[in-house]
Amino acid sequence: MNETSTKKQLPNKSDRHKLFGSVEPGPKTKPTEKNKMKDLQNTKKDFLFELDAVGISNVKHPVVVKSLLDPNTQTTVGHFYFASSISQDSKGTNMSRFTEQLQTYHEEGFTLEIDTLKSFVYELKNRLDQKDAELTVSFPWFFERKAPYSEKKGLNHADAWIKVHYHEDNGYDIQVGLTGTITTLCPCSKEISEYSAHNQRGNITMEITLNEDYDEQSMDWKALLLEAAESNASARIHPVLKRPDEKMVTEQAYENPRFVEDMVRLVASDLYEIDLIDQFSVKCVNEESIHLHDAVASITYDKRSE
Repeated sequence: MNETSTKKQLPNKSDRHKLFGSVEPGPKTKPTEKNKMKDLQNTKKDFLFELDAVGISNVKHPVVVKSLLDPNTQTTVGHFYFASSISQDSKGTNMSRFTEQLQTYHEEGFTLEIDTLKSFVYELKNRLDQKDAELTVSFPWFFERKAPYSEKKGLNHADAWIKVHYHEDNGYDIQVGLTGTITTLCPCSKEISEYSAHNQRGNITMEITLNEDYDEQSMDWKALLLEAAESNASARIHPVLKRPDEKMVTEQAYENPRFVEDMVRLVASDLYEIDLIDQFSVKCVNEESIHLHDAVASITYDKRSE
């Protein structure tokens, strides 16, 4: 250190805060006890309209996910949306009650199972003193995948979500969904080219309504949807591929060309044949390798209307 240099002398921390705008606390006249504080949100008047939904979103929280695929139990991050409707004579809702209940479930070990989420929204409705409540939770789900020849293991992931709504007059409305990633090879390119064919990465988004016959203790809707997407693709996605594996995957894709329209119809056919599913929607988005645009197709079908 240079012998002529001197250490900067700073004001103490309190004086530094004052330098940047902090002031001494003013006189306190309002109550500090909760039972003496005015609760504006519980004001009862005619507030002109009933609200469809009031709540909170973008809530991140650790959760446990179970699966029939390895790893059978995993901790991941859930992204939550909570809400309820608000009657015309209610000014608002108590936002803290959403996160209070989330913390209660967390302390008891929050596993994203449908029965657990049904209990959550039912209790939330009662806590909010409203006629309904709903939640949506989305999360990355990881599953083990082996290479087809070498059987080298790795983890893939898909984006999954659960939507649960409870209304005291109509009961429960539940949807689950998943976006899986697959490989598709262009049939047109294969048909017109002397050799080779271009392929692309496709994203299959499926949302389904399960009926009351679904048993989450012996079934896994995530694995069910993943298989519907991957088994109809040109090829599956793998985290680890050695050269013999790559040869197999490439040749499989060439033997199973798929248009984006083909994908949604094939996946829809599988979902249609599953008796546990009452309604479904399927969307495929192909990230084209020889275009800047994507190719898109979708279908929605309700078996209950037949």
